[in-house]
Amino acid sequence: MSSRCSTIGDMDDISVHDTESGYVSGSGSESSLPEIHFTKPHLAFLNRQLQFLEPQDILRWCITSLPGLFQTTAFGLTGLVTLDMLSKMKLPRPQMVDLIFLDTLHHFSETLALVDRVRSQYPLVNLHVYKPDGVDTVEEFAQKHGERLWQTNDELYDWVAKVEPAQRAYRELQVAAVLTGRRRSQGGKRGDLDVIEVDEAGLIKVNPLANWSFQQVQDYVKENEVPYNELLDRGYKSIGDWHSTQAIKAGEDERAGRWKGQAKTECGIHNPRSKFAQYLKEQERKKKEEALQKALAQLEVAA
Repeated sequence: MSSRCSTIGDMDDISVHDTESGYVSGSGSESSLPEIHFTKPHLAFLNRQLQFLEPQDILRWCITSLPGLFQTTAFGLTGLVTLDMLSKMKLPRPQMVDLIFLDTLHHFSETLALVDRVRSQYPLVNLHVYKPDGVDTVEEFAQKHGERLWQTNDELYDWVAKVEPAQRAYRELQVAAVLTGRRRSQGGKRGDLDVIEVDEAGLIKVNPLANWSFQQVQDYVKENEVPYNELLDRGYKSIGDWHSTQAIKAGEDERAGRWKGQAKTECGIHNPRSKFAQYLKEQERKKKEEALQKALAQLEVAA
């Protein structure tokens, strides 16, 4: 299924083909330049420098340094703060950052209502919406993958609802770097989060508000009248799909309501993408092994 790109406002397409990253040098043509690449020492150096900057300064650095830059968002509070900060920079159109929203078809109705409010408040931003491949509704999803896939096979659910659409978005939009809404104060695996990361597939991930607390994010939202999800007023702090998100109690980590009662803390988008490639390969290996065992059994019967 192709992506659905909603242009919020009357705006030209944003080019993501600028290959001048500032991290390569040479006198040859652009075609001879390597893709943007960070060595480990360079990445460590950048993180040491960026961790002392305010989020707005990190965002300015990203805009001037990273080609193919997008913001991935499920319209959580931190992502909305990032969006608001970018909107106040009054960037020229070639430097504006497009949004990528993964519509899993299982979001809360409050989340989808928030999307409409965001469209209204930030009319110049491009929003690219990606859904699970080949389906447009929750009914079609269930018909294709079975009822309650998140219970019967949670890894497969993560793949078809989130990881594959994300990979499709990155491929079709030529994404080289993304802004995320992750913060250290969210706890779990995010406790030692760097400002800038590079995943196993080479995707650059920047966490501009990595150093901020939930209170700082909340204060910014109030002071700047940023639209936010109504569920936050009902005890939710981290909001994902309705079937895997609960309100939390006082004193619990922000993400304690995600997959409550499970060891799971991430949906897969922020885990190594190779994990899911390995998962699919393992599924295919099992199918081949079962087919081979069946064939051998038939030969024994025939003999």
